[in-house]
Amino acid sequence: MAKTRATRRTLDSYTVKSISKTIKAGDCVLMRSSDSSKPSYVARVEKIESDSRGGNVKVHVRWYYRPEESIGGRRQFHGSKEVFLSDHYDIQSADTIEAKCTVHSFKSYTKLDAVGNEDFFCRFEYNSSTGAFNPDRVAVYCKCEMPYNPDDLMVQCEGCSDWFHPTCIEMTAEDAKKLEHFFCQNCSSEDPKLQSSHATSRHSDTKVETKRRRR
Repeated sequence: MAKTRATRRTLDSYTVKSISKTIKAGDCVLMRSSDSSKPSYVARVEKIESDSRGGNVKVHVRWYYRPEESIGGRRQFHGSKEVFLSDHYDIQSADTIEAKCTVHSFKSYTKLDAVGNEDFFCRFEYNSSTGAFNPDRVAVYCKCEMPYNPDDLMVQCEGCSDWFHPTCIEMTAEDAKKLEHFFCQNCSSEDPKLQSSHATSRHSDTKVETKRRRR
């Protein structure tokens, strides 16, 4: 006689006792790796199921990949907290959940005043079979024509509004932070009156626009 398939039921939410946190579909979580030398995996909960008695809780997840887990590997413009939303789905025990986390949009992440251990950002979807990204093109900046890495300090030209890495314009990060006005080489060559200048005081009220996330 064929065995009757165990009945599973869908849960609206589930409290992970080990972390005293309640999870539901749509939440992002950190899941324990079987290799203790590797960081926790980042996943989005798609569905929560249990057996008929409410035990043996499983979570259906969609994995986020870190850059080093992708076919192309980590590149210079990838942020330390960047992850890619993959097409890789899985079912895992709820007991492997270590923490809840937040995966921000790229725009939201760049507006954070400070970044915590459970903060990540995603600007690409990733095909785990082909290694393709969506979108396959993003805006690039600076002379090096690289996408923005929110971990890196950049300064904005007051002429063309493009952003530059201090190292790409032969400047230290310390000098970049002291700039009162900054014009890139192209803008200053077109109009000799446009020249970069440093603030006479470290407490000058007028400073060139810089950007980098605080962690």
